[in-house]
Order: sequence, then C-alpha cells, then structure tokens
Amino acid sequence: MHPVVHSLGLVEYLPTWQAMKKFTEERTADTRDEIWLVQHPPTFTQGLAGLPEHLLQSTGIPVIRIDRGGQITYHGPGQIVAYLLLDLRRWKLTVRELVSVMEQAVIDLLADYDIKAKSRSDAPGVYVNDAKIASLGLKIKHGCCYHGLALNVDMNLSPYKLINPCGYAGLRVTQCVELGITASINELQAELTQNLIHGLQHHFGKKAG
Repeated sequence: MHPVVHSLGLVEYLPTWQAMKKFTEERTADTRDEIWLVQHPPTFTQGLAGLPEHLLQSTGIPVIRIDRGGQITYHGPGQIVAYLLLDLRRWKLTVRELVSVMEQAVIDLLADYDIKAKSRSDAPGVYVNDAKIASLGLKIKHGCCYHGLALNVDMNLSPYKLINPCGYAGLRVTQCVELGITASINELQAELTQNLIHGLQHHFGKKAG
C-alpha cells in the first residue's frame, strides 16, 4: 500500500481545508489514500475546542475556525504542512498510533541531522529542548482522517508571539534553520514524506503479521 503524494506548493488555507473535507466525504472503500504537501500564506487556525483568549492580540493575519482537535496554531511560508487523507481501518491504525507515526517521522528526520527531538504525552507534537518544532491535529470522519502535521523549517516565527501556541502560554517554538539544518525545504519535504509512508507501512506490516 502506498498513498498518492501530491505536492501542491503555496496554497490558500481555506480552499485546501474545504477540498480535504470534500475528499473525505466522497471517498469510498476503494479510494486510494493521499498525502498532500503544501505551504500556506500567513494564517492562524483555531481548533474545535479553541479558546479565543489564546489569540493574545488582534492582527492582520486571518483566524480560521476549523474542525481539527486542539487550540490555535500558525501556518506560514517556510513551514512544511503534510495533510494525511487516510482510511485508518485500511492501515489498522488507531488515532493514537497514527499520532505516534507522525511524531516519529519528524523525530527520525531530525535525527538524520543529529538533532535530538522527542514527543510529549501531555501535548502532541515534536519538541527540541522544550521548544516546539512540529504541531499536529487530526479530524476523523467515518474511520478516515484528514488534517495532519506542520514542521517549521525556515519561516518568520514572530506571529507565534501573538498566540499561546496550541494553548500553552509561553511555549517556545523553533525551526530547522535555527538548529543548523541547511537542507532545502524541498529536500526536507521529500524526507518527511518518505518517513511518513515508511512509518505507515511498518505499522501495517506489524499488525498484518
């Protein structure tokens, strides 16, 4: 099994989200899974349980209320966003297991550049020295998921100062370029995708075996 990978470049958030919802609503048991790789213009997204007070001041950046779990986060150019449109039953995945596959894909990517990263049980995502480098959120509908993960590569991090990232006041954020990683965003995107697919296939192999 191998998801179809689409690299879509810089795309607006709202139509991309609507397209993910439509894909998921219309898919059948035969629909192939897909991974969409994108970057977004500056956008704040607020999750289902998102509290307005986590946006600390009004800005010119649009805030879009969406249907994933979690609180507020930021997307902008220089950040890899990987949307996973998967049938969880096909891959024999629980939501928790998929979160682990996603986190591990980022941890393994950073390990290739001698960066030690970890996940946290109390706050999904990937952290380097307690600074968040990747965030993730999912929506599950009829056993299928959409949304996914965002990895900070080489972006303007100042909008994070306008929010409590993922609902955590004072949470530091970091990015690949600050950790000395000089690989291009396209190289990192390719490696991340490979890691995600490998993680899915490895998990499926274990369950099927």
